[in-house]
Amino acid sequence: MTTELDVRPGGRPDARRLRGWLRRTRRRHRTASLGDALGDAYVLLLFTGMYGWALISEVRDYLGSPSGRQGDPADRYWFGIAAALAVAGLAWRALRVVGPLVVAPAAQSWVVSSPVDRRGWLLPRFVALVVAATAGGGLFGLAAAVATGAGAAPDLAGATVAGAGCATVAVASAVVVQGSPDRAGRARLLDRCLLGAGAVVALAVVVAHLGGQPVPLPAVPLAWTLGLAAVPAAVVAVAAAYRALPSVDRASLAAGAEVADAAAGAALLLDPSFLTGLAESRRWRSRGVVSSRRFRPLGRSVVLVQAELWRTVRHPSALVVWAALLLTMYAVAVALPSSAGAAQVLLGFLAVGRLAGGLRAVGRSAGLRRSLGGGDVQLYLAHLVVPALSVLVWYAVTLPVVRPTVGVVDGVLALGTVAAAYRAGTRPTMGYGGATVNTPAGMIPVDLIRQVVRGPDVIGALILVQLFWG
Repeated sequence: MTTELDVRPGGRPDARRLRGWLRRTRRRHRTASLGDALGDAYVLLLFTGMYGWALISEVRDYLGSPSGRQGDPADRYWFGIAAALAVAGLAWRALRVVGPLVVAPAAQSWVVSSPVDRRGWLLPRFVALVVAATAGGGLFGLAAAVATGAGAAPDLAGATVAGAGCATVAVASAVVVQGSPDRAGRARLLDRCLLGAGAVVALAVVVAHLGGQPVPLPAVPLAWTLGLAAVPAAVVAVAAAYRALPSVDRASLAAGAEVADAAAGAALLLDPSFLTGLAESRRWRSRGVVSSRRFRPLGRSVVLVQAELWRTVRHPSALVVWAALLLTMYAVAVALPSSAGAAQVLLGFLAVGRLAGGLRAVGRSAGLRRSLGGGDVQLYLAHLVVPALSVLVWYAVTLPVVRPTVGVVDGVLALGTVAAAYRAGTRPTMGYGGATVNTPAGMIPVDLIRQVVRGPDVIGALILVQLFWG
């Protein structure tokens, strides 16, 4: 390696020459051809474009149909602003967690830990990341504008520029934060501010609607205003990120790679526990020191229920997400009243899932169940008390915006949501050796699909009950 790279004693290997040497080495061991890679990329782009356009068309047709036009246009506009702020906050949090710059484990051990020029090694990844963010943000803004009914060319152009500029600013700023660990606190504050701003806007619109106060439309087009402000900010952020590349340390690159590998495994194996387990362990490790609590000795089941209640206190973000989903439910009821029933069931399932961590823990660990003692049914039912109570509170709070009276259907929906949470929480480890069916569309792994939809299948049936009976 030293001979090919021609590194002087005491000097540093050039990043470009090292990259070329590694590329030539990998090419000698490569079994797949360039045509295979291009074919896979073509299939991926084809399916992404085909299904993405179908989704955009369906959303546009629904929002333009009589059932989708029941909300006030001004309310829906401001709800769109709130949704954009929430998406920006979640995207910023994801960028912080992933890196956004990541390298493979081999590069972490043999390249990043060596005296190679850090900026030269990370620069191609940074350029590709910025280009992908600019293109993806522009397409996302354009798709959002088309889906929400914008047809004029200036509106579409403004949404595209705003999406591309904001995505570039976010990615470049995340690289700056990755290279400056002392800025992590302010970075966490930013995503909380974005999510909080979206919640405040949505709450203000909901309160104004329930109070009978009209909400005016903005006097200036916000898309072009945001886009014109984001373009110079993107230039400044990219320059700052370029200067910060040498200070991106190996620890941040390794942490991002861990999350990226977990996300890739979850998507490839259709098992979200790869990613949720990592997120859960990181969340509890971030708690640091916690105070102990003495439980009342009232039997194994009651002690387990007390532990679940204390888990909620120690993990208050679950309650925050529950409240955010409740606000989303009210926003859907105001903007799209015809979809309030389906949203009540779907968002209720997502809300109860945030409080079913104990049920998932005992359901996926036979060793934990043996150490706790008692039968499996007893353990499951004890850890189902808190989710069941949250479902009752959910339907009691959301019922006024769905239907004026309480009926039998509400009891069916509440029990069905609890059953769905139980099925999803007690799902065993994924198995990949089940039966498949040969169809004209190809081989369909029936057993794999059955495992993936365990829990959501009940929610699908409940949505049909809500639509045709409620």
